Amino acid sequence: MAVDGEYAPSPVPWVADEVAHIEDTGTAFGGRAVVLLTHRGRRTGLVRKTPLMRVEMRGVYAAVASTRGGPAHPHWYANVLASPDVELRDGDLRLDLRAREVSGAERSAWWSLACGTFPSYVEYQRRTRRRIPVVLLEPRVSSPSAS
Repeated sequence: MAVDGEYAPSPVPWVADEVAHIEDTGTAFGGRAVVLLTHRGRRTGLVRKTPLMRVEMRGVYAAVASTRGGPAHPHWYANVLASPDVELRDGDLRLDLRAREVSGAERSAWWSLACGTFPSYVEYQRRTRRRIPVVLLEPRVSSPSAS
C-alpha cells in the first residue's frame, strides 16, 4: 500500500532539490548512493520525502538518523516511528516497507554496515552527544486473508 495523500516538499532547499532530482532522474546529485524514503508527517499527516544514504543487505534497508551529527534527530525519524508503513525508491525499484528501530547487537551490526558503506557516519557520531538511531526498513509481512 502506497503512502498516499498531499505531498509537502521539504522547507530545506537542498533536500527539496535533491528529492526533485531523484524523482526526475532516478539518481542522486553527483551519483551518490541514495534512496528516497516516502513517509507521513506525524503532526501534519502530509506526505514527506527524504533522501537517505543507501545501506542495504538482503532486501532490508537501514535508515540512519544522523542529521550530519547535529544535536537533534531528523524529523523523518519521529515520522516513521509514528507511522511505520513507508515507501522506498532505490533507483527504479519501489518498495512498500515497514520501519522499526533497532537496538543492542542488532543495532551494532547495522551501524557497522552503515559506517562501512558511508564512512562519514563515524564522524557524525563524534560530533554529537546523542546516540544516532538506526531504523530498519523491512518488507511488510502480509497477514493471511480470513476466509
